[in-house]
Amino acid sequence: MFGGINPGQMKAMMKQLGIKQEDIEVLRVIIEKADGNKVIIEPAQVQRIVMQGQESWQVSGESREESGMSESDIELVAEKTGKSKIDAKKAIEEAGGDIAQAILSLSES
Repeated sequence: MFGGINPGQMKAMMKQLGIKQEDIEVLRVIIEKADGNKVIIEPAQVQRIVMQGQESWQVSGESREESGMSESDIELVAEKTGKSKIDAKKAIEEAGGDIAQAILSLSES
């Protein structure tokens, strides 16, 4: 982080400034976006930082975005293919959230 300062010194300086930092053991972090999509960070490293009474979280790792699946998506695929909602949901999952691909795959079967 800062050249010439070892992690122990950095921790001591942060403590003097009233900054507390805690590593949180996690496997993955899932962020649900307002548009229904999800950002998945896996593997993830998470730190909780408290400074002057304010709590913040730092997340780092490899991320990917996945499309969310709504009930209307499931109904649309079931209606267009004549299949059950269970089959439609499974097809959407297998297609990675791609509705058109789910319809095509169910239409072929």
